[in-house]
Amino acid sequence: MHVERSIKLVTEQHNIPKPSPMPEFPMKEWSVKIYVVDQAGNDHPANCFTKVTYNLHPSFEDKTHQTFVDPPFTCANEGWGEFEMSIDLFTTEKGGKTTIYHDLNFQSPRYEVVQSVTFKNPSQALLSILRETGPVPTDDDSKAANKSRKTNDLKKKKATYDFEKMADGLTKLNEEDLLHVIQMIHDHGTDDTYTKNDIENGEFTVDLFTLPDSLAKMIWDFLVEIKTIS
Repeated sequence: MHVERSIKLVTEQHNIPKPSPMPEFPMKEWSVKIYVVDQAGNDHPANCFTKVTYNLHPSFEDKTHQTFVDPPFTCANEGWGEFEMSIDLFTTEKGGKTTIYHDLNFQSPRYEVVQSVTFKNPSQALLSILRETGPVPTDDDSKAANKSRKTNDLKKKKATYDFEKMADGLTKLNEEDLLHVIQMIHDHGTDDTYTKNDIENGEFTVDLFTLPDSLAKMIWDFLVEIKTIS
């Protein structure tokens, strides 16, 4: 399950009356804050993250890596130069770290940048937080997507058999041979094998594309053996 959210980085900066090591570049006081943006464009506290680490220019020396644990994870510093920083966003999930990049510049007193962040297989606790800022896939959606993906994989894999010919051959079976095939499907089908048994109308339906390879081969060989297909 993947959940995407828009993350807004708000940068503010202004000149301060301090001497600059580069006279042509005035000293600045700047800050970066992080918010989550919902579908309506509203800002929310980024409490989907447990901590945020800003990785600044090496000239910040022992302050190059700055970590904050409370939203909006404000990183405030002084300096004269523009640079690109990386920002590590952490969740409580195993391996739950996402890195984004942000261009710190002094072209405007305030500017906003929106980036997309993907949360992979979030826990129920994190899903509850993410639900506050937008829709999240349900467990049923996830299961349906997995089943659809498996079915598509099976379809791609089964080029070995002509399923149209197999389906045509099955319609030509007498009752005894048809019952034999149905029994084979019951005995050797998997959880991914789609079947429907309509007892009231005396109908049995199977999606041939969902048969495991071994069962597809058994049915194919049986139809060849009794000469309903060649």
